[in-house]
Amino acid sequence: MNRPTSYNGHKNYNHWNVSLWLNNDEGLYDLCLQAINRHRFKKGALSAAAYSVMAFLPEATPDGVKYSASSIRAAMSDMRETSHYKIIKD
Repeated sequence: MNRPTSYNGHKNYNHWNVSLWLNNDEGLYDLCLQAINRHRFKKGALSAAAYSVMAFLPEATPDGVKYSASSIRAAMSDMRETSHYKIIKD
């Protein structure tokens, strides 16, 4: 049996779950948008923003999925495209 190459449009379950929490909790969403805006002119802007957000997050989502820089960066990439904050591409 072939494994799916994505999970609900995301790279994997971890990326999907972290994105779900970051995009649907108003406080976390605002934290991410502020980090995106703060780091928008830096080289590697999304990575810098993701690491700054990680400093404020617990180890895992409320349902136990670990936050990682990769999953946060992926969620923030989607936010960047759909929010009024504009930042340069990594």
